[in-house]
Amino acid sequence: MQYIEGINRKSKIAFPEYIDDYIEEDNPVRVIDVFVKSLDMDELGFKNSKPNDKGRPPYNPKDLLKLYIYGYMNKITSSRKLEKATKTNIEVMWLLRRLTPYNKSISDFRKDNKDAINTVFKEFVALCKGWDLFGKEIVAVDGSKFRASNSKKNNFNDKSLDRKIEYLEEKVEKYMQEIEENDIEESIDREPSKEEIKSRIKELEERK
Repeated sequence: MQYIEGINRKSKIAFPEYIDDYIEEDNPVRVIDVFVKSLDMDELGFKNSKPNDKGRPPYNPKDLLKLYIYGYMNKITSSRKLEKATKTNIEVMWLLRRLTPYNKSISDFRKDNKDAINTVFKEFVALCKGWDLFGKEIVAVDGSKFRASNSKKNNFNDKSLDRKIEYLEEKVEKYMQEIEENDIEESIDREPSKEEIKSRIKELEERK
């Protein structure tokens, strides 16, 4: 009797040549990409909305905003976890084109642009709700297909619109507060070094 075995981790395997091949045409992450590309970051008040000619170049605020929107939509609630996603999550790798900002850069972006991020979050979430992004119907955005719906619940009057706006504001504020609290908590935690990880692995192997 044998178990089902995985592959040898050191064996060579053939991955698709382009990272774009990993993200299907109807993947909602493409909506995030197109949405953020359409924004005027300077008008929204984002810091570093125009690149500097002097000093070390910063990350494009559009890339960090894409990361935060993805984190909000997928309940990733700390800068350290967002940093990890840039190295382990294929959707985030695609979204940021393999950029891997350090968690402090991610956290500083939130602190420097809190109001602008809140504004964009509310607009994006309202857009997704209006489309019912995970419904059964399909709409086209920038040549790509995404799930959407045109049900009665998406029709607004002034009263229902006010309620929906208030609800979105509460959800966004709760997320921003949660990620800030988690950042503070994680800043106290110690991260093990590469040498320490290797040492502990060696210790476990010796115990075995």
